Amino acid sequence: MQKSPAAESPDAYVAALDGWRHALVVALRDAVRSAGLGDERIKWGHLVYFSNGPVLLIRAEEARVLFGFWRGRRLREIEPGLRPGGKFEMATLELREGMAIAPARALKLAREAARLNKDLGDPTARAA
Repeated sequence: MQKSPAAESPDAYVAALDGWRHALVVALRDAVRSAGLGDERIKWGHLVYFSNGPVLLIRAEEARVLFGFWRGRRLREIEPGLRPGGKFEMATLELREGMAIAPARALKLAREAARLNKDLGDPTARAA
């Protein structure tokens, strides 16, 4: 997969997408924003949301969109499709063309992920 230059802003990131990836990222972004996560940035080349450290990411790739959570292993009761991997307590939901997640479930995941950061602190602090 060829890397493209990082978008200058979250709006530019979304605007650069097309088709099903655009529609899916817009839906995920709307759900996450309604959760009240105040800090949305382009970090590591994709959308990352922060509240007392990184909370979640939305990453559009050529054939999939990843909806990942730094404390995602603790969220598997809400979304069993989250697959553990990486550092911290990361878990990611992989969405491909024709797949979706209900906005209410995406909102619940975002809220719970932010609550975990509030209660437990920055998930990256121990590794620093």
